[in-house]
Amino acid sequence: MTAETGEQKGRLQRYLEVLVGPLDQKKRYREFKARTERLPPGYRTAIEALQRYMLYFGPGKADSLLEMLDDLADLFEQSVASGTPVRAVVGDDPVAFAEEFLRNYPEGQWISRERARLTDAINQAAGDRP
Repeated sequence: MTAETGEQKGRLQRYLEVLVGPLDQKKRYREFKARTERLPPGYRTAIEALQRYMLYFGPGKADSLLEMLDDLADLFEQSVASGTPVRAVVGDDPVAFAEEFLRNYPEGQWISRERARLTDAINQAAGDRP
């Protein structure tokens, strides 16, 4: 491989990442999806529902989101291995479980940014901050 070929490959990768996002993040997401596909049907249904909820309310930054999804997959894989039923994992209130799980990943959550923005605006309007 010549230096020129390596440089061209690097340029092509940077170009693709601009168009479609970082390739390593896409690979990690595909690996997460493959892990969920290997779960038994009930666990797979549960993790897919949690993922859908967490994608909406979870971290807005890809690295934080992928870390959260990896941890979720770890939890469900361990539950399958130990024979823990889905209901024992998420409890009686799946929303409460999801919210508690999300609290571990506050970085990049759009709701956290909006809460801070609201607080700052009210503080400024009330004269509490310049």
